[in-house]
Amino acid sequence: MGKIEEFDLPEELYYFEEGRSWAKIESDGRVRVGLSDIAVKMASDIIFIRLKPKNATVVQGKGFGTMESSKWVGPLKSPVAGTIVESNDSLTKNPATIVEDPYGEGWAVMIQPTNLEEDLKNLLHTTDQLTAWAKKEKENLQNE
Repeated sequence: MGKIEEFDLPEELYYFEEGRSWAKIESDGRVRVGLSDIAVKMASDIIFIRLKPKNATVVQGKGFGTMESSKWVGPLKSPVAGTIVESNDSLTKNPATIVEDPYGEGWAVMIQPTNLEEDLKNLLHTTDQLTAWAKKEKENLQNE
């Protein structure tokens, strides 16, 4: 895992800055999506998560679900466009999983992407990009 500032940001993932979500390209071309350690730390206590169902269409930057935490209520923004082929039902039953293991058991949805090459251009992936993002988010967290 890549530790940048106080955040775990695995280097093999792509990150959507606006939504603070991550994308992992699986070997079969599908994309596993979840919330980054930054999102989890900023949300604090996560109370409720609702995910869009299988076969729902998602657009990059638009919601693949909603979340309620002790600090925030709103959409979970997708890092890629496509069709949801699987939702992590255990996450909706136990939202704390996303806090305990955001990059493992806490994944949210699996998406069959429709425009992956274009979508990746809008995501953070390099060490320089992730470092700048983590520093900015650390400041945001300290100012709360």
